[in-house]
Amino acid sequence: MSETRSVKQGVAAGTSIGAAIIMVTVGIIQFFQGIAAVAENEVFVTGLNYVYKFDLTTWGWIHIVLGVLVAAVGLALFTGAGWARVSAIVIAAVSILANFLWLPYYPWWSVLIIALDVVVIWALSTWQPDRY
Repeated sequence: MSETRSVKQGVAAGTSIGAAIIMVTVGIIQFFQGIAAVAENEVFVTGLNYVYKFDLTTWGWIHIVLGVLVAAVGLALFTGAGWARVSAIVIAAVSILANFLWLPYYPWWSVLIIALDVVVIWALSTWQPDRY
């Protein structure tokens, strides 16, 4: 039983470092995605009727701010601080919500980011450094 637990903790610890790298990368890419949405509205395609429809410039600014937050918290994860783990889980959940709402504009990218955010949340909520 303890070997199974230590293997799980080892995978979670490794994935937590990976989660920090993923968060920094996703944050940078979301930042540039936001700049693209603010600078040129013709890059993205929008559907006719969408419940959560905002102006594309508004979505761009949301992604710029979210990208900076995701990257900053991802960098803080490298310190291993408890507050950084909790903040990363919260920011990843907000990123899931934002990318769900962004689905009509860039569907495959949104699904990819949602999946990566789920991996980040799993890794950070499973890893218990005191048991490793």
